[in-house]
Amino acid sequence: MNRFVFLSLLLIGFSTADDIKREENVLVLNKDNFDDAIKNQFILVEFYAPWCGHCKALAPEYAKAATQLQEEGSEILLGKVDATEESELAEKFEVRGYPTLKFFRNGKPSEYGGGRTAEDLVKWLKKKTGPPAVELTSEEQAKKFKDSASVVVVGLFSDKDSADAKTFLEVAADNDEHPFGIVTDKSIYAALGEDNDGIVLYKNFDEKRNQLEGEVTSALIKKFVSSNSLPLVVDFSHETAQKIFGGEIKAHNLLFISRKSSDYESTVESFKNVAKEFKSKVLFVTINTDEEDHERIMEFFGLKKDETPSLRLIKLEEEMTKFKPPTDDLSEKNIKEFVEGVLSGKVKQHLLSQVLPEDWDKNPVKVLVSTNFDEVAFDKSKDVLVEFYAPWCGHCKQLVPIYDQLAENFKDSATVLIAKLDSTANELEHTKINSFPTIKLFKRDTNEVIEYNGERTLEGLTKFIETDGDYGRAAPDQEVDEEEEEDKADSAKDEL
Repeated sequence: MNRFVFLSLLLIGFSTADDIKREENVLVLNKDNFDDAIKNQFILVEFYAPWCGHCKALAPEYAKAATQLQEEGSEILLGKVDATEESELAEKFEVRGYPTLKFFRNGKPSEYGGGRTAEDLVKWLKKKTGPPAVELTSEEQAKKFKDSASVVVVGLFSDKDSADAKTFLEVAADNDEHPFGIVTDKSIYAALGEDNDGIVLYKNFDEKRNQLEGEVTSALIKKFVSSNSLPLVVDFSHETAQKIFGGEIKAHNLLFISRKSSDYESTVESFKNVAKEFKSKVLFVTINTDEEDHERIMEFFGLKKDETPSLRLIKLEEEMTKFKPPTDDLSEKNIKEFVEGVLSGKVKQHLLSQVLPEDWDKNPVKVLVSTNFDEVAFDKSKDVLVEFYAPWCGHCKQLVPIYDQLAENFKDSATVLIAKLDSTANELEHTKINSFPTIKLFKRDTNEVIEYNGERTLEGLTKFIETDGDYGRAAPDQEVDEEEEEDKADSAKDEL
């Protein structure tokens, strides 16, 4: 391709983008201008729904990021698509929820993996379109870079070809969240307040500076950055949720507290003091109980607002396990003993349970709670079908009339029992539920447990029971279908 043709194509691309309507510096895209907008440039596209609360929360941050990039003269663009109007585009790019963000490089899409603030958006985009680490070649540039974001990571290597420098750059290329810089001229070290080679994280909170100690490996650098880039105490929000649950630290100590409470400052200060002792082991998180959006989280932990302030510790391993402190006294001593007890195994897992209703067996669908589950479900004289549900789950609500009719049909059976368990309020040590509704058959005689993966119809559920769990049986390694995958996604979103 000659230079004239190449320049012409560039001009076409830029003039096309300039001709597209903008709202607060964000390109308004539709099926007519979409293909032209994503040619020969970097562009992040948000697929949104006007009624979506998360989209509304993102809108001002998205516009702020677009404005910042434009003011900097960046070639990176931000666009948006109303997916409820542009259903063809939404289907083409497999939009399954809102907002969905896709990054296009020369027309080729990839998933956006950053945060939801303007700072996060800009950092992620610059990282995706630039080198893994910015080369800091002057004192002025180094100082400016140090203050350019709330968290930056700098590698100081007098030998830029050393194994440590190469490992640092490999990690930098993998990290889309924070800016990485590299200094190879030792005369610039002093501008950053450093004397020797090393990897340093600078931040505008807590201790301001952290240095990697010990061997330089990819795993240790990643853990170093992850554990030091969040505050000692993180306030839970839509913006911080991904950083909290997607980070390297899988034990989280959650403080549920009202910001309006008279002892808020003193309680959080005690919480923060203990957090220092468990840094890199346990993440300390505050959850404001005044926020309406956080009521679902409290329900998930079986907490009522008048029971706060209160602590719950969770461990995110193969399954989430919850722990409750033995006392409501949130002194530093008690907070510390609680965390130590969980880590050492002295504090046992906390399982939620409702009080067993007196009329639990009055209706054809029997009501189970944690305390009567084993007695009923493992009764060897009966095949017991159990629906594990969540009261807020849309698919569970749709199943109610079908499940009620199923129970009505089997109400006189001596060998079949139909039951249900609210899994948001009752937990079982031996049975973990990852999506709603989940339906399991507990077989008579053997107590074998078979999960149902067929159609949620009266005919399908009836066949499942009448064939001893053969029809619609879910294989142990069976891949979940699209509907079940949506259930899991809905459950995860709602729980958080």
